[in-house]
Amino acid sequence: MDTATAARQRPRADALRNRERIVSAAREMFVEQGPDVPLDDIARRAGVGNATLYRHFPDRVGLFRQVVLSVMAHVADQVEAAAAEEPDGFTALRRFVHAAADEKIGALCPMRSDDFDRDDPEILAERDRLERSVVGLMDRARQEGQLRSDIAVGDLFVALFQLTRPLPGTSCLGLDRFVHRHLQLFLDGLQAPARSPLPGSPVTFEELRRTS
Repeated sequence: MDTATAARQRPRADALRNRERIVSAAREMFVEQGPDVPLDDIARRAGVGNATLYRHFPDRVGLFRQVVLSVMAHVADQVEAAAAEEPDGFTALRRFVHAAADEKIGALCPMRSDDFDRDDPEILAERDRLERSVVGLMDRARQEGQLRSDIAVGDLFVALFQLTRPLPGTSCLGLDRFVHRHLQLFLDGLQAPARSPLPGSPVTFEELRRTS
């Protein structure tokens, strides 16, 4: 590769790195502060100038979309890897839940925004892949007698969203060091045999979407 070609390609590589930094920072801050966090704060966390952020994402909706796509894709990859590599369904489920927390699954909160296009074909494709993978993992654990029978995939995701984000109205960001500890307590409650019946009925993904 000659010097001129390298020079032409370098800005593109830098631009891709900057875009990744912005998406990563937005993912973290959507979890910490919610979808209304100022974009200037996201730029500061990413270590880029405001102009760089707006060049990649002219509006908040575009940034929402990229964060949601990124999180869904990474989490779905984690489910598929756990299912392929772990010896049983519940071990795979446990691995997935902790990995989803590390992937900042709470950053999917922008999907609740009125401005978010939930019918976006790419979003729907990643959402369906994620749903199929998690349902398959839960079915496997249930068939192996390890997962209690009175929960559904929506129950799992509600708990994940609630346990991986700070409490509303607090600035206790340091509480994230307890996330994996509390997730493990939750996972223990999912194992069969159940210690007590659950009130209500299992929550499906469809019901979860209707509440968004």
